[in-house]
Amino acid sequence: MPLSDIIIQRIQQEGPISFRDFMEMALYYPELGYYSSFPENIGADGDFYTSANLTEAFGAMIARQIEEMWQNLEKKPFKIVECGAGTGLLCHDILDYIKNNSPAFYDVLSYCIVEKSPGMRKREQMHLNEKVTWYDSVEEIPEINGCILSNELIDNFSVHQVVMENQLMEVFVDYAGDFIEILRPANKELIDYFAFLDIELPRGFRTEVNLEARSWIQEISKSLNSGYVITIDYGAISSELYEKYRSSGTLLCYYKHHKNDNPYQFIGEQDITSHVNFSALINWGNKSGLNYCGMTNQASFLLSLGIKKYQENRLLETNDNVTKAIEEGNINYRLLMDMGLKFKVLIQEKNVPKFPLMGLRNLTYEFSSKAV
Repeated sequence: MPLSDIIIQRIQQEGPISFRDFMEMALYYPELGYYSSFPENIGADGDFYTSANLTEAFGAMIARQIEEMWQNLEKKPFKIVECGAGTGLLCHDILDYIKNNSPAFYDVLSYCIVEKSPGMRKREQMHLNEKVTWYDSVEEIPEINGCILSNELIDNFSVHQVVMENQLMEVFVDYAGDFIEILRPANKELIDYFAFLDIELPRGFRTEVNLEARSWIQEISKSLNSGYVITIDYGAISSELYEKYRSSGTLLCYYKHHKNDNPYQFIGEQDITSHVNFSALINWGNKSGLNYCGMTNQASFLLSLGIKKYQENRLLETNDNVTKAIEEGNINYRLLMDMGLKFKVLIQEKNVPKFPLMGLRNLTYEFSSKAV
């Protein structure tokens, strides 16, 4: 049975479902959801690509930052925990860099992947076989002293959609020949979300509420004994996210590298995303025991870590310098100019000595955590 028919059947049996439940089924329904099936949906031939798909330099720079974190933690046994590793490319490139450039670090390193998609886990296991262990949740991993990393994870958490009318209303999905949306009064948890962030939505404003991100950052903080959390994703702080021009929300769908704003087509075959509210992550992190280190855009993060010099050195190692230089130029436009300005890098810490991090050398966001 097609996934769309399964969703229709549920609506007919239970009544309208929240948009959050619709999105969860579209992305994660066993064997039929976008991330639960096993298509080649990431990369040049898929629906989208990540920074790790562009160049190994991305993973190398993250490895450099993590190596500095290891040094700050007195070079003790160190765990890298990657939540949602996609194809496993980022893991591969991080481990490859550390193995070749810091053998002492590699010797005391273990790499844990938290992956709830059986299809993606199979894909990762095809080419990751050294230092890597898989888990269903971060809570299963004992004694995390190190770094918890995510890259383009939180934008794929299932979100509630709300609209401000005379009161806050939640979007539900019904079916009457086609999928249709209806509004119902929002529950207390959704209302409290905006109260906690001190946000008042204007009438007619539609946006997303990512309650799963709150649960995730709380779980992360509880599981981390000492170390850092690196979150890389596209999104904004509250003052940017709730500007008038975003009054229709930030939900986007990706189907074969083409964007659209209709989640009710290609169900199970297209990615559905929304912008991450980094203010929420920072404030929930603070409340849960994670201290704010800094936040910048991806371009600034990579440049501060020396990506240009790294690429120059790699260029000297190739025989066809001209072709390689052209390729690097195209990659850098996407990595540093396009995705580099859209994607943000947030670093939080717990129980570590205060130490300025190399990747946060040039902050594009400078504020105290209470001001976001």
